Amino acid sequence: MKNPLCTGHESPIGMSRRTFLNSTGIGLGGIALAHMTSQANAGGLSGIPSGMHFPAKAKRVIYLFQSGGPSQMDLFDHKPRLNKEHGQELPESVRQGQRLTGMSTNQASFPLVGSPFEFKQHGDSGATISELMPHTAEIADELCFIKSMYTEAINHGPGVTMMQTGSQFPGRPTMGSWLSYGLGTMNANLPDFVVLTTEAGGQPLTSRYWGSGFLPAKHDGVRFAPNKDAVLYLNSPEGINHGSRRSVIEHINKLHQLQLEKTSDPYLETQIAQYEMAFRMQASVPEATDIESESKATLDMYGDDVKKPGTFAYNCLMARRLAERGVRFIQLYHKDWDAHGGLPGAIRNQSRLTDQPTAALIKDLKARGMLEDTLVIWGGEFGRTNYCQGKLTPKDFGRDHHPRCFTMWMAGGGVKGGYTHGETDEYSYNIVKDGVHVHDLHATVLHLLGIDHEQLTFKYQGRHFRLTDVHGKIVKAILA
Repeated sequence: MKNPLCTGHESPIGMSRRTFLNSTGIGLGGIALAHMTSQANAGGLSGIPSGMHFPAKAKRVIYLFQSGGPSQMDLFDHKPRLNKEHGQELPESVRQGQRLTGMSTNQASFPLVGSPFEFKQHGDSGATISELMPHTAEIADELCFIKSMYTEAINHGPGVTMMQTGSQFPGRPTMGSWLSYGLGTMNANLPDFVVLTTEAGGQPLTSRYWGSGFLPAKHDGVRFAPNKDAVLYLNSPEGINHGSRRSVIEHINKLHQLQLEKTSDPYLETQIAQYEMAFRMQASVPEATDIESESKATLDMYGDDVKKPGTFAYNCLMARRLAERGVRFIQLYHKDWDAHGGLPGAIRNQSRLTDQPTAALIKDLKARGMLEDTLVIWGGEFGRTNYCQGKLTPKDFGRDHHPRCFTMWMAGGGVKGGYTHGETDEYSYNIVKDGVHVHDLHATVLHLLGIDHEQLTFKYQGRHFRLTDVHGKIVKAILA
């Protein structure tokens, strides 16, 4: 994955890399041709793409990130014992002195809370799913549940950062950026990495969650706004037509090329690529975001909110449209799963907003023959506690953050459908079988995309960094 031509170092005789290449006849044209060839290969047009280490099961990823931390024992990890011992104190033998957040540390009591929602088994797989997710229950046999996820992060900022970058500390490249860097583009007219966010409350989202860190800036995620101007500052001002816009970019690029002939500048090279991409996106983005061509049956499948930009339903449909147009990594953020109090009402609302569109996306991808090479991921940054945060009342309760065990699921893209991996204890507090760390999840996602997670690296400040840091193992049991 390393390119020895991209060091930016000068030759022993003081000649810049670019000057050396030009003087030896390779020149910018040769570099451009090599780049275009590698990008075409990276799109999987023929054979195994040059950026891959082995044949891939998935070509693209749609990550439905549920920001705030959904409650696993109210959605997918059914624990009847919690209902039997509802209101009793969390046994110390279960807690084992584990770390709590600052919001629970001073509680004098930790009463257990059973889920007030009914669970039933669904599909041939018999997956146990809450009444809150009736549409998801319909696709139970497409889903690969991982009920034994865990992380070290106990608060939102570090937790989301960990899930996206493999580190709790800001500044590392996100998963979408790593894939853009490692695999290249499948459509030169759209970004490799697109971000869609639900317009809602909850914990704030920051651009570092889709940033490229120390990778070149062209691998940043591009956030699409929920309106006709999906990308800020993309459209030309009044009085500027397509031809004049093209002319301006060509003249700017000529000036950039004159500078590049004197000295290599990765930042300037990125600027050239971004100008060109922005010009192409002026035509491609409006077409991709126009849902008027969708059939009534498709729109109805996603639910009543699908025509409202900024809703989760709209974003799910947009994710399918972007996926079929060659976007490599599509990140959806849906906020407000953070229920420290008033959980019964809050989780009902979040489920209502997300359940139908999520199931519709899976059904839609499958109907179009895309699910088999599209990896869909659903989950948050951590889970919730089995005990009540604050006062437990007959009709209300809250749950604090819980990183020791939580549930995620994946579908399509080379994972086993109708399969459940891992197991938690009777209290959904500790993992008792087949734990999956965030690094393991990342290693497995990269594997499904044809990448050896130990080989996808980037040298920065004297060290070769990777998404999985120095950890991670492939969860082979979930592979189809």
